[in-house]
Amino acid sequence: PETVSTDYDECDELYFEEISTERVMDIYEHEAAFGVIVSVGGQTPNNLALPLEAAGANILGTKPSDIDKAEDRNKFSSILDQIGVDQPDWREMSSIADAKSFCNSAGYPCLIRPSYVLSGAAMKVVFSDSDLERFLAVACEVSPDHPVVISKFIEGAKEIEVDAVACEGTVLNYAIAEHVENAGVHSGDATLVLPAQKLFVETVRRVKRISRQIASELKISGPFNLQLLAKDNEVKVIEANVRASRTFPFSSKTLKANFIELATKVMVGSNPPAMRISLLDNEYVGIKAPMFSFTRLVGADPVLGVEMASTGEVATFGEDAYDAILTSMISTGFRIPQRSVFLCLGPLEAKMAFLPEARCLISMGLRVSCSQGTYDFYKSRGLDVHLMHKPLSKTQPNIEDAIKSGEIDLVINVRDSKADDDSKTDGFLIRRAAVDSSVCLLTDIKLATLITEAIHRRKPMNIKAWDEFGS
Repeated sequence: PETVSTDYDECDELYFEEISTERVMDIYEHEAAFGVIVSVGGQTPNNLALPLEAAGANILGTKPSDIDKAEDRNKFSSILDQIGVDQPDWREMSSIADAKSFCNSAGYPCLIRPSYVLSGAAMKVVFSDSDLERFLAVACEVSPDHPVVISKFIEGAKEIEVDAVACEGTVLNYAIAEHVENAGVHSGDATLVLPAQKLFVETVRRVKRISRQIASELKISGPFNLQLLAKDNEVKVIEANVRASRTFPFSSKTLKANFIELATKVMVGSNPPAMRISLLDNEYVGIKAPMFSFTRLVGADPVLGVEMASTGEVATFGEDAYDAILTSMISTGFRIPQRSVFLCLGPLEAKMAFLPEARCLISMGLRVSCSQGTYDFYKSRGLDVHLMHKPLSKTQPNIEDAIKSGEIDLVINVRDSKADDDSKTDGFLIRRAAVDSSVCLLTDIKLATLITEAIHRRKPMNIKAWDEFGS
């Protein structure tokens, strides 16, 4: 409906009805339709593919039985095993005892994934038996008629997304993008870079090969999206969505190739030629950044995870990733710090990774304050940092008070999943104070690193219209 409100000549008829088998069949019969396309409306139409076919509708594009193979996580995982495509260790679970046994043999952390849900819905990364027990009952309640799959969660892996169009299992066009954040952040909340800037050539080659294998096995005709993990040049598949993803328009705009037009031609049977793209020839970079509404969600923890939290997104182009990330972040409301930055970096790896950037912040004349652990780490390495105490300590100078009084421009808070409950509560209070005081907040170390590097370069942003890039 929103597209039609601005482009009213896009369709002949517009129905404001619920998306259910009954309503779709009513419209299908009333219009004497030639067929139904289910792959451009998100998850709900995909779930209706089998019922609509059973009701007599002609489903255009990929066959419903093949869509089901991708949607059912158990079936899809079995297919990956059959075609020799790697994936994180997984198992279907029917009891807590079985789940505990698998998690302990595979090693925590693990990811709980019910079938037939929106990507990320009712999913959770668990780090211990107690985490598992608390969440497994909830996951089972969400999807009682479908199995729950538990897989090994690979920490520190890069997440890769592929948007593609195939015709009868042959890939016609593709786009390979990377997340700035490590795997574990929902794709709708992740900062997406296209073309991918930091992938090994061998990793890209493997991603393309896997895409072709999956498209062929599922006999895909139309749009599809793959989400993959890469670590140490090993590539594993997370999931396949046999539908247009939220990044389809972004991929089309960035690569100046109309993916959905190509997919539509495939689905209506016109057999279009392939639209080959050389990702190395792009002279600019596109970045899609999420937007959040945490200020309106009183008490919500403004931190990213496997469940989607964003309520919008922006996309901008730049001559390089640094140019693009700044314009994207500024478009979401991010403000470049002018006076002071607060760092609370839980994991040791995060403190180590951000060490060069902490030096950059200080070299730019910014006052860098830190929580106790972060302060001790950076002070011992010769950095001119200042101590701010956590909220629950009630000791001055206290970061919660500093945020609320407007002394801090930017908060970088990376939580430690293995921290004790008090540390987690302190982190929540810091993040919440930042959001409630309209102070910019970053909770991912990879994103914080990229943004800091971009700010440090002090390169003037080159603002141009979309059609001026690559011309």
